[in-house]
Amino acid sequence: MLTTPVTDVSSLSVRLDGQVALVTGGASGIGRAIAERFAASGARVAVLDLDQDATRRVADGLPGEALALHCDVTSTDSVRAAVSAAHEQAGPVDVCVNSAGIAALAPAESLSDGQWDATIAVNLSGTYRVCREVGAAMLERGRGKIINLASQAATVALPEHVAYCASKFGVVGLTRVLALEWAGRGVTANTISPTVVLTPLGLQAWDNPRGEAHQAEIPVGRFAAPEEIAAVAAFLASGAADMINGADLVVDGGFTIR
Repeated sequence: MLTTPVTDVSSLSVRLDGQVALVTGGASGIGRAIAERFAASGARVAVLDLDQDATRRVADGLPGEALALHCDVTSTDSVRAAVSAAHEQAGPVDVCVNSAGIAALAPAESLSDGQWDATIAVNLSGTYRVCREVGAAMLERGRGKIINLASQAATVALPEHVAYCASKFGVVGLTRVLALEWAGRGVTANTISPTVVLTPLGLQAWDNPRGEAHQAEIPVGRFAAPEEIAAVAAFLASGAADMINGADLVVDGGFTIR
């Protein structure tokens, strides 16, 4: 059996009042937890996702005013339309979180072209498209924060994760270049690299003997809760993290230190 996280993030007090936050992949999983945390901290949140109905349900359940925007991160036109709508309806974006992602797992010699292409298109190219579109407006204003979701798979190799590892290693590299180029103009960029997170999809994939074996490899002896990743994102979005730039905050219970 997987260990159920017993975690309390209520002691973290972060206020994001007056800020506009855009979260891709915000209709489920980690993205949803981040949207909920940001809204609870006072931000006006634009929830972007491919699933319009789920996006609306999440936005309707957030405190304050929230936007539900359809966005396909593999399409430049879709990204531009969603970011433009966020700016028009909520105001200039202060914080951009890229959480949209997929995982196609198979031995490297068996992964299809379609699985490879889709993984790179969403996880890496999609992250870049959103960063480019939001970042251009942030640079014009001279301030902003980019937070990209990477993974422990951006630090170590994992079996059957060839496309996923490639995409997430790429996200870290992409983010570091943005951090180098943009920080002098007021825009910082960082990544968060979680271990397995017990979202509904995470449970579906890992609540099995394979997951139990992987959990046992983590020094703290468990996987992460979505709220823990959201708390890290809230900290990075806050003024307390203004000096953090180009960092990869690994939230993996120590798995990658081995």
